Amino acid sequence: MKFMKLGSKPDAFQADGKCIKYVTSDLATDVTVNVGEVKFYLHKFPLLSKSNRLQKLVLKVCEENSDEINITDFPGGPKAFEICAKFCYGMTVTLNAYNVVATRCAAEYLEMTEDVDRGNLIFKIEVFLNSSIFRSWKDSIIVLQTTRSLLPWSEDLKIVGRCVDSIASKTSVDPANITWSYTYNRKLSAPDKITEVGVKFVERKDTVPKDWWVEDICELDIDLYKRVMITVKSKGRMDGSVIGEALRTYAVRWLPDSVDALISDAHSQRNKVLVETIVCLLPSDKGVGGCSCSFLLKLLKVAILVGVDDSAREDLVKRISLKLPEASVNDLLIPARSPQTTFYDVELVQCIVNRYMVHEKSSRGLDAERNKKGTDDFVLENGSMLAVGKLIDGYIGEISHGTNLTLASFIDLSQSIPDSARPIHDGLYKAIDLYLKEHPSLTKAERKKICGLMDVRKLTMDASMHAAQNERLPLRVVVQVLFFEQVRAAAGVQGIGNNNPRDASHSTTNTDEEWDNKMTTAAAADRKSLKKQMSQMKIKDDGFQKNGKLTKKNSKNSKSGMQLLPSRSRRIFDKLWVVGKGHGENKSSETSGSSQSPTSFAPGDTKSSGSSSRHRRHSIS
Repeated sequence: MKFMKLGSKPDAFQADGKCIKYVTSDLATDVTVNVGEVKFYLHKFPLLSKSNRLQKLVLKVCEENSDEINITDFPGGPKAFEICAKFCYGMTVTLNAYNVVATRCAAEYLEMTEDVDRGNLIFKIEVFLNSSIFRSWKDSIIVLQTTRSLLPWSEDLKIVGRCVDSIASKTSVDPANITWSYTYNRKLSAPDKITEVGVKFVERKDTVPKDWWVEDICELDIDLYKRVMITVKSKGRMDGSVIGEALRTYAVRWLPDSVDALISDAHSQRNKVLVETIVCLLPSDKGVGGCSCSFLLKLLKVAILVGVDDSAREDLVKRISLKLPEASVNDLLIPARSPQTTFYDVELVQCIVNRYMVHEKSSRGLDAERNKKGTDDFVLENGSMLAVGKLIDGYIGEISHGTNLTLASFIDLSQSIPDSARPIHDGLYKAIDLYLKEHPSLTKAERKKICGLMDVRKLTMDASMHAAQNERLPLRVVVQVLFFEQVRAAAGVQGIGNNNPRDASHSTTNTDEEWDNKMTTAAAADRKSLKKQMSQMKIKDDGFQKNGKLTKKNSKNSKSGMQLLPSRSRRIFDKLWVVGKGHGENKSSETSGSSQSPTSFAPGDTKSSGSSSRHRRHSIS
């Protein structure tokens, strides 16, 4: 820290308690100056030789036949006045970053100018500020912080503006030329932290990161911080990512972690102003670089809690929508506020997704043009769409745990992204399964409607196996899953196997007529292939025990065939097999060895599923 010593005489000021100060001298004091609650017993001559203001005040009290001067609005208070008085006496005083502003304001009040005496206090302080304080990084920050309690004097004397300019200028210096100390307790970013040496990575201790300055200015109050950041941005030399890191660091420094502290009466207004200030300082980079989506979403959560203005909230929503592919499911879990009945704010997320889709559609023409030119942007943006699809599936799966989520909200959010964003329907299937589990009272029509969101041909093998055994799914969906899995296994990569869950070229609408037509056509086309495969996988009656379990020998052989399914799934596939045989299959084939179902029932199963089950499931519904 820089400092400057003035005067050479020893300090002769003495205190008598907390409210009386006097100068020890052979001469009796002849004037009393009251500054606030402190009385100063001093001599007129040294004071009047340096201060034009005290000359006027002494003349005034002499005309009133008094020797006591009262000053109630003295900038800096008794401490600043004592420094000025000691300077008048020629005693040693030390100026530093903590007291120089108060002393400068006090000297201005006392009119200690060059007109009164050459080399007066104002002149010396200005030399100290310009030659030392404003050239020091940390001293400039300390001085700026002290100006807050000395307004409007510090503002009128342009100390605030000069400090802001000094700080902002230093942030723009090339990091390679930084020679002063700074505070950096955060982890270095990858480019700043390591350098490759062969196959080893070592820390570059001599490298100054681009955001070296952000922690030091976090000590400033929000109004001063805002002025510094506005000046930094106005210079146009700072990357948006560094600005974003500075704002994130400041938010972490000052925003409390607990919700109760955020919305407490003592701090809610302060937190509201802080969030609104951070939002207005966000870099205007059209969503490229700048703040991360995770930080913006956290800021939005706080903004909702403290009740920021609609304009600030709208700005956050707009920025988040541009960076939605970067978000995580946890980031989107925004607590709902009354009068909403859901635990999470689904409407807000729906708004963000809709904004993202509008932005994507508006840039679709440009994307196609870029793709023609052979650039990589088109591929990258398609990857962003896939990331959003995965994000939304994960989000609706997470919010499906709540029983207050309406079916309409679930469907609207699921359909808010295009088919191209969801080539695999495993995530959607998981969300649907969770919703069905949490809402067992859904009607048959509602279950059918929500299951119609997914295309069973876009399920992976693991998801298909899970769906085939899922008691919560409607019977039609289970039939569709089993049918397409068996056809795919029979046809390999040909025929209907081309429409496998990994092929996301298009999605289909699961209406009853379409599914019936597709199932009939596919069964007729691949009937022979299916019969051949099922003959190979046929399980002989003597391979079963009385309780319906496979023997070890047949269990081993069955590994090369179809995996044993639960009784419900077996019965469903039996029905599907019978339907497939009914299309153009002659009686001779019905009596062949392949006429048996792919898996046989135990005696108990056969009896229970004989007439009642067959009568119940004579049609696929």
